[in-house]
Amino acid sequence: MVRKLKYHEQKLLKRLELVSWEAAAGSLAEVRALRRYRVGRREDYARYKALSRAVRALARRLRDLGPAGGAFRARCAAALLEKLYAMGLVSSRRSLALCERVSAAAFCRRRLPCLLLKLRMAQNLRDAVAFVEQGHVRLGPEVVTDPALLVTRAMEDFITWTDASRLRRKVLDYNQERDDFDLAA
Repeated sequence: MVRKLKYHEQKLLKRLELVSWEAAAGSLAEVRALRRYRVGRREDYARYKALSRAVRALARRLRDLGPAGGAFRARCAAALLEKLYAMGLVSSRRSLALCERVSAAAFCRRRLPCLLLKLRMAQNLRDAVAFVEQGHVRLGPEVVTDPALLVTRAMEDFITWTDASRLRRKVLDYNQERDDFDLAA
């Protein structure tokens, strides 16, 4: 029998689950991926793992279809490859074998902060996450404050600084492209 925790003890242990602490810890590879891609919530990474597992299972099922379903297999494989290519998860639309290698890291590489790093709008991933959370980045006309946003290939060209961002002003000043009209705004 364990005694009831006092108030200050409850406050200290508020965020801990003493019953399932081993399951919540995750594997070492998962912790490395969370740190490498600066994924803030473990639930996001678990969702990426589940999605990648589903894609691999679907690719395996399409591969294992017999010769009787050849036309159906070709149609479904082309649709799957097109969807994954549009999302940016595979590099080409050629082979179904590419779908079997989709991992959670592929989803992590399509997050907005990783693309900011790829577009050289930030020097490191920590700064990119901070820029997104502080509201300096927009995707199309909308300001984005969620670093877990997955960006498709089509939307990748529309990543810019917000109009009111001080970072945008600094970049324009450095490139000597700032307009007098922008000074009034």
